[in-house]
Amino acid sequence: MKRLLDLLRNKYFLVTVAFAIWMIFFDKNDIYSQYQYHQQLSKLKQERDFYQKETAQVAKDLDELTSNKAKLEKFAREKYLMKKDNEDIFVIVKEKKEDK
Repeated sequence: MKRLLDLLRNKYFLVTVAFAIWMIFFDKNDIYSQYQYHQQLSKLKQERDFYQKETAQVAKDLDELTSNKAKLEKFAREKYLMKKDNEDIFVIVKEKKEDK
């Protein structure tokens, strides 16, 4: 018990404890802020990976479309519903069933 009281009376120990409490809870870069920064960084990394994959896919599609006329026609028909002058296009859309 006497050792604990001596430790609590030691000014260096008290300053160290006060400094640690200040840095953990009250500082601009406290633990909560660091956790939020880490979460935000993880989210941004996921977004970066997603956009890199999308960019690669779009570049691949663009290369295919500029090099192959048949792919260009197929793409125009599927994505933009383009047609030739003597054709009719019917678009079939499946409706979602409501769960009751």
